[in-house]
Amino acid sequence: MGNKFKKRVTWGMALFLVLLALSGCSGNDKNNTPATATEKPTDAPKVEETAKPAEEPKISGDFEIQYFVGGYGDAWWKEVIGEFQQKYPDLKIKESAGSQINEQMKPRWIQGNPPDVVYIDGAGSNETQMVQDDQLMEITDWVKQANNVDGENLVSNLIAGPQDFSGKNYTIPMVFGSWGTFYDAALFKEKGWAVPTDWDSFMATSEQIKASGINPYIHTGKYPYYIVGGLLNSGFVSENGDNPQILKDQEAAKEGSFNNDAVKKTLAKLVDMRDKGYFDNASYGMNHTDSQMLFLQHKDAMIPNGLWLENEMSKDTPEGFTFGFIPSVMQNAGGKYVAIPYTSNIAIAKKAKNPEAAKAFIEFIFTKKAAVRWAEITGALMNVKADLESSSASNVVKTAMNYFNGGDTIVAPVFKLNSDLEQAQNDATIALLQKTITPEEWIDRMEKAAAKAR
Repeated sequence: MGNKFKKRVTWGMALFLVLLALSGCSGNDKNNTPATATEKPTDAPKVEETAKPAEEPKISGDFEIQYFVGGYGDAWWKEVIGEFQQKYPDLKIKESAGSQINEQMKPRWIQGNPPDVVYIDGAGSNETQMVQDDQLMEITDWVKQANNVDGENLVSNLIAGPQDFSGKNYTIPMVFGSWGTFYDAALFKEKGWAVPTDWDSFMATSEQIKASGINPYIHTGKYPYYIVGGLLNSGFVSENGDNPQILKDQEAAKEGSFNNDAVKKTLAKLVDMRDKGYFDNASYGMNHTDSQMLFLQHKDAMIPNGLWLENEMSKDTPEGFTFGFIPSVMQNAGGKYVAIPYTSNIAIAKKAKNPEAAKAFIEFIFTKKAAVRWAEITGALMNVKADLESSSASNVVKTAMNYFNGGDTIVAPVFKLNSDLEQAQNDATIALLQKTITPEEWIDRMEKAAAKAR
């Protein structure tokens, strides 16, 4: 039995060695290395490679920008377009710009051959009319999702959001400013004149100014929207119980929006100024720069204007002249200031040939950096929330921002009458100041014009 047992052990050991050798030749380990606990089985699902982010559309080809050159100048545009060109070197950019550009480009808009992007500002421009004429691209969905080049949501950075046109957006406010009354703070201090805070103090100061031999107030007769924005509209809001809805009703051409107590009381104040001789009679033949020159020369003490005034007249401003700004003067004693904002909008043409470049340009310019540069270069506010305190922006711009943020100021909503209604208001206001019509006839004209616009 002992020999049999020894034979069995020997055969068992041999069989074990053979099996061990065969396992070493297994195809599961081609490198003959032992498997580890972290080794993945051969039948594990294949791991997909990380998806690459979608590439941005290539920005190239011809790209045309139309912009008006007025009180803000063109230095900011030249700077930002130059930076945009560096970012997109494959673009061939054309600038269609100038003080008469709106009239010059009008035939192309009518013929359906517009530029890609248009900055809507200056005489001959009206975004409401352009929307009604179906000339602008609807951007409702895009603008809500758009981010600027800094990765910030574009709309969230705006002071005033895109204007609503029956639930749709076609334009983005680029400039945010305010109409108001300007004066030389140095002259007022020298003469001991009180800076008006309401209608009564405005009239009292105007009487003192007139007695000194200086005209209290000059306006731009050739462009009556200056006095409408600087005086009338704030009066409508004040006399409407500080409720700016009256302006939106007028924008919508609602029946009775020009025939109510608020309008009647405001027109009565305007007539009171007229009859007391507070307006410079030279106003009626004046364009904006001529009237502003008389103001700078102290022929006139106050002028209705927009926040671009200081920059527009920077080359002609006498040494020692210190611009002062009041949002409104028509409020009654104890009433709040009323800031009548204006926005100059930017839009993409509906028939733009390079819409991708147009969108890229808008995303490029709506940044805090561009807003600070706008304030520094133009002396006005871009419609982007930005800290200007450490910037070199003018004191007038900083003062305006303080009014906008103050609790004693109502900032009215942005609004714009259509071109026919605006023209009717301009004509009626000049006629009233020249005593060729009565306040009742002013109201009648406007109600008829509104009825026609509805």
